[in-house]
Amino acid sequence: MKRGSEVAGFIGKGMRMEGKLVFDGSVRIEGHYKGEIESGGTLLVGEGALIEGEVRVSTVIVSGEIRGIISAGTRVELKSPCRVIGDINTPNLLMDEGVVFEGNCVMTKAGVSIEQRAVEKVGV
Repeated sequence: MKRGSEVAGFIGKGMRMEGKLVFDGSVRIEGHYKGEIESGGTLLVGEGALIEGEVRVSTVIVSGEIRGIISAGTRVELKSPCRVIGDINTPNLLMDEGVVFEGNCVMTKAGVSIEQRAVEKVGV
């Protein structure tokens, strides 16, 4: 996360939320979130947090657990002791020792959406 960036929202430990989260800037999740997350900003997933669903952001930094698909236009950082069960689509993946990742990773071009990549692959 860039210096001077402020966290625009926070889901704390003990909180459970469900639905669709759309935001600008940065959001930190320490609790349990189920649903879709979409942003051109940064998602911070704290240690002990659980996200179940689809994450589509510019950057995601994970120390907790995500079960679902992660699509990041800029980068994904997996920090120990995080756990990701699902697929990752990103141009840049950083993974610490001790991280658990069960899924597939597709390295995309920076700034190219997953939908655009699928169209290029099929040749439509």
